[in-house]
Amino acid sequence: MALESTPNHTQTVAGWAAHDSSGKIVPFIFKRRETGVNDVSIKVMYCGICHTDLHFVNNDWGITMYPVVPGHEITGVITKVGSNVKNFKIGDRVGVGCLAASCLECEFCKNSQENYCDQIQFTYNGIFWDGSVTYGGYSDMLVADHRYVVHVPDNLPMDAAAPLLCAGVTVFTPMKDCQLVESPGKKVGVVGLGGLGHVAVKMAKAFGHHVTVISTSPSKETEAKQRLGADSFIVSTDDEQMQRGKRTLDVVLDTVSAQHSLGPILELLKVNGTLALVGAPDRPIELPSFPLIFGKRSVKGSMTGSMKETQEMMDVCGKHNITCDVELIKPDQINQAFDRLARNDVRYRFVIDIAGNSKL
Repeated sequence: MALESTPNHTQTVAGWAAHDSSGKIVPFIFKRRETGVNDVSIKVMYCGICHTDLHFVNNDWGITMYPVVPGHEITGVITKVGSNVKNFKIGDRVGVGCLAASCLECEFCKNSQENYCDQIQFTYNGIFWDGSVTYGGYSDMLVADHRYVVHVPDNLPMDAAAPLLCAGVTVFTPMKDCQLVESPGKKVGVVGLGGLGHVAVKMAKAFGHHVTVISTSPSKETEAKQRLGADSFIVSTDDEQMQRGKRTLDVVLDTVSAQHSLGPILELLKVNGTLALVGAPDRPIELPSFPLIFGKRSVKGSMTGSMKETQEMMDVCGKHNITCDVELIKPDQINQAFDRLARNDVRYRFVIDIAGNSKL
């Protein structure tokens, strides 16, 4: 069903969209639905640029529905509240992440794991309950079902908190699953020091762990240790360093989305250690059997987090004052930001100043 023909889509919104696989972002005027009884309307202040946005605008995964308005790291202020909504009020500082709708009926939805619902629909490039295509946070306002919205703690700046809605919860959830949030004193490895990796280092340190960054870039050692607080640094292409690191880590978070072998990383884990994959290489990754078998090691995946986990993550970040290191850009700089992101030329997350509140 075309968005324009959905009857209750009456709110005209200005945003930024890609119209084909060239991935070029241009201004785009479109319609959003009226604020329903379970909805909140949000004036978008900031929106982070996630690597997923790049994949979608370029149709790298072959599933993009053009025009696509990306953006699922959204912070803003509530301007309207539906009559059934009790936990939000006008003026609240809020965030919207990857999820827009789920079936609400399955075992996962009923157990606060709706991110694994097989009918999950995302904040952009999804199909909402009314049949319309979802448009994301590269826009000046958003209508969201209140069940997929979280509160942003008052002490967190809205720009640096925006990437927590995707990057933050993506690394928080596997940490929670591996009992790292409540039990300090573990040896934790983080592979890759990008948008996800730098937040993972901050969280792991805040939770009281010894943190080792594993990277192909020797130049990142200084910032990993001095800026982010990592305890150790291993250059993954240095065989001697990798040899010294064998069987030293309890848990490793792999945030790398480029092609790489898991064999050498698995060797860094202690017996019974866990490797959690949160990066998403587009081709199958190499997983040799011997490091798994001889170390009784596990490899697991993790996809963002539930809304309950997302709120918990935001609250924990508020408590520990964890934010992302961001570079603010104006909406007319999105294409340049995409080009730089494709070259990993950002420390560590671009955030679009949608409302034009910051002096850039």
